[in-house]
Amino acid sequence: QLKIVESGGGLVQPGGSLRLSCVVSGDALRYYAIGWFRQAPGKEREGVACISHIDGSRNYANSVRGRFTISRENAKNTVYLQMSTLEPNDSGVYYCAADGSVSAKCVGLKYDYWGQGTQVTVSS
Repeated sequence: QLKIVESGGGLVQPGGSLRLSCVVSGDALRYYAIGWFRQAPGKEREGVACISHIDGSRNYANSVRGRFTISRENAKNTVYLQMSTLEPNDSGVYYCAADGSVSAKCVGLKYDYWGQGTQVTVSS
């Protein structure tokens, strides 16, 4: 059973930066596409970024493109989400999810495995 643990959340001022980590155990990360999602209170969960395990291609939500960067280190079974120029609207619980699809795309996958999430609060 794949296990996912997120870390790195916290309180940051607008304009600040945070780096989230997603550590996968129970299987090798190289077999999985990884997505980062977030959910703010009263709002639906939304996809933020994802990275393919086949060709390393990345996709970003329009709201974070140019500010967030997703990367992976298969040797460490870890995926990162570097978040810069944070805005209050970026606040929420950030979740990491994995999908073992054979597709090279990371968008539109089922994402069968989820972590418990890490809270990000952007506020002055």
